[in-house]
Amino acid sequence: MMESVGVYGFCGCTAKNKMKCDSRWEVAASEAAPTSAYSSPARSLGDTGITPLSPSHIANDADANVSAEQTFLVVVAIDFGTTSSGYAYSFTKEPECIHVMRRWEGGDPGVSNQKTPTTILLTPERKFHSFGYAARDFYHDLDPNEAKQWLYLEKFKMKLHTTGDLTLDTDLTAANGKKIKALEIFAYALQYFKEQALKELSDQAGSEFENSDVRWVITVPAIWKQPAKQFMRQAAYQAGLASPENSEQLIIALEPEAASIYCRKLRLPQMIELSSRAAVNGYSSRDTVGAGFAQAKEHIRRNRQSRTFLVENVIGEIWSELEEGDKYVVVDSGGGTVDLTVHQIRLPEGHLKELYKATGGPYGSLGVDYEFEKLLCKIFGEDFIEQFKIKRPAAWVDLMIAFESRKRAAAPDRTNPLNITLPFSFIDYYKKFRGHSVEHALRKSNVDFVKWSSQGMLRMSPDAMNALFKPTIDSIIEHLRDLFQKPEVSTVKFLFLVGGFAEAPLLQQAIQAAFGDKCRIIIPQDVGLTILKGAVLFGLDPAVIKVRRSPLTYGVGVLNRYVEGKHPPEKLLVKDGTRWCTDVFDKFISADQSVALGELVKRSYTPAKPSQLVIVINVYSSEHDSVSFITDPGVKKCGTLRLDLTGTSGTAVPARREIQTLMQFGDTEIKATAIDVATSKSVKVGIDFLNY
Repeated sequence: MMESVGVYGFCGCTAKNKMKCDSRWEVAASEAAPTSAYSSPARSLGDTGITPLSPSHIANDADANVSAEQTFLVVVAIDFGTTSSGYAYSFTKEPECIHVMRRWEGGDPGVSNQKTPTTILLTPERKFHSFGYAARDFYHDLDPNEAKQWLYLEKFKMKLHTTGDLTLDTDLTAANGKKIKALEIFAYALQYFKEQALKELSDQAGSEFENSDVRWVITVPAIWKQPAKQFMRQAAYQAGLASPENSEQLIIALEPEAASIYCRKLRLPQMIELSSRAAVNGYSSRDTVGAGFAQAKEHIRRNRQSRTFLVENVIGEIWSELEEGDKYVVVDSGGGTVDLTVHQIRLPEGHLKELYKATGGPYGSLGVDYEFEKLLCKIFGEDFIEQFKIKRPAAWVDLMIAFESRKRAAAPDRTNPLNITLPFSFIDYYKKFRGHSVEHALRKSNVDFVKWSSQGMLRMSPDAMNALFKPTIDSIIEHLRDLFQKPEVSTVKFLFLVGGFAEAPLLQQAIQAAFGDKCRIIIPQDVGLTILKGAVLFGLDPAVIKVRRSPLTYGVGVLNRYVEGKHPPEKLLVKDGTRWCTDVFDKFISADQSVALGELVKRSYTPAKPSQLVIVINVYSSEHDSVSFITDPGVKKCGTLRLDLTGTSGTAVPARREIQTLMQFGDTEIKATAIDVATSKSVKVGIDFLNY
């Protein structure tokens, strides 16, 4: 059996997807996986000669090869957040009713508990113990020495965004410094939500609810790279939400898209307008940030007991003002990241088209926590803070909880100071560590705007708290300014501000001051649940998003006729007197190209010899648009199609056997297929960013 196979095809150029190429392409798919420039895999594996075939083509075929839609009784969406998480569901027979999960046990004063903290606790034997408030409270009550044996993790979702070489073996570090596989933690968390949701559904239905009745939706940031999105799917498979054989049961939804879908339904009483253009609900922009938001908070407080939200099957008033081609920005500001997505409306159905590739960065509310930690290091010393986190991990968690509730009280017009309680063990441990008191440290630190109160609290002036927000808010504003410079974004009508961090009046004021004269700024009243509700709506009708931007360039490795002066000498391969250029990247689709949901791109290839019975085609990806060779820096192998045609020798096969290669784009996952046209034998592969 051959180690590698030569197959041939034409490039299928169109005006939309133009490549620098000759009219003929020869695929040389090999088992090697180059990720940077080095010697040619085709040459080292000794490919055989290749014969031509008729041209291939691109097909914008959105319906072909789409499997029959499965029917589910209920859609359950999980908003797996950096700081807090939750789920909501809707029965497919009552799509206008979205139910937000049961109230969580526990909770913090001043913090809505329709979601639970994204915290997880494992026993010293590394078995799942608890999640959310239950995990945090149990950990807090442990004896300090015993706590060191338990594995407590919080805010771990950011690891998927910040790890450049994410794999299924990537580790997370617990509060006690011990390492554990990230996949295990994410699977435990998703399994917890699965069990909670199924139990609630069973209680409500009065009979056992099966997992097979549920379509699951998990939300992820749009700016996550493909490996992180795939990682979440793998964790869901491990948790038993779905399986690779039944992958349609799980949808990975992009957070700003989910928010966008929900914002379409907003009626005027369900939103607050911050912009200076017009008054909404009788509030002018002068009232809106203060009184308008106070009114909204009161509305949320009153409705906190209610967990069922009616989503009328109508287009909201704001949406009805949008016309064909109108654009709007969704700013999804969460705990870990801020995602910016630009959508364009397509009539008559009001489908959404992603106009500009999702951008953003790690500018979530965690940035404010990091600034607070830096302030503590400045006052008490970095060496002490590091030791305190290791020696008294539960007390450190307490301190950050105290800060969180004060952080939510920060506002542009606040005049009275904010008090943050220091845990007793902080005061006690500091005295042992330094030999003097916390009060002495504050006096000596030259940090004027933080004082010590006799009640055992840090007293921060409003300016000091606002200063902690400044770097993160500045990053968001700067990123939005860059976005508004783009020609596609210059005529945006609305800016929807969503996500947990959108509740911060300081962020609202900064966005209004910077962009209130450019577009109308809208905040849904239940802003922290916008993504969760939108994800349920997306699960009920996944086809509502019609056009996305491809985050990467995809293609396969090919051989082309060698052209002197055009192709590099090191790529020359001579076979049976024919001169080939090896390793050329045959582009299927470019980064940032518009892709319709379910769009198929096809290529035709043929084996070098009609007698060849194993055909291997490798798929590659790159973040760059202009890729020439599969050995270029940044090109990564992300899939292998291995078509075994043994046992088909009796079939009448044409002299030039046609192997069609198809890639299906548009969903958050991408599927590749190779089909032997003569026998209809086919092989499929999901594009894989974690195992190559």
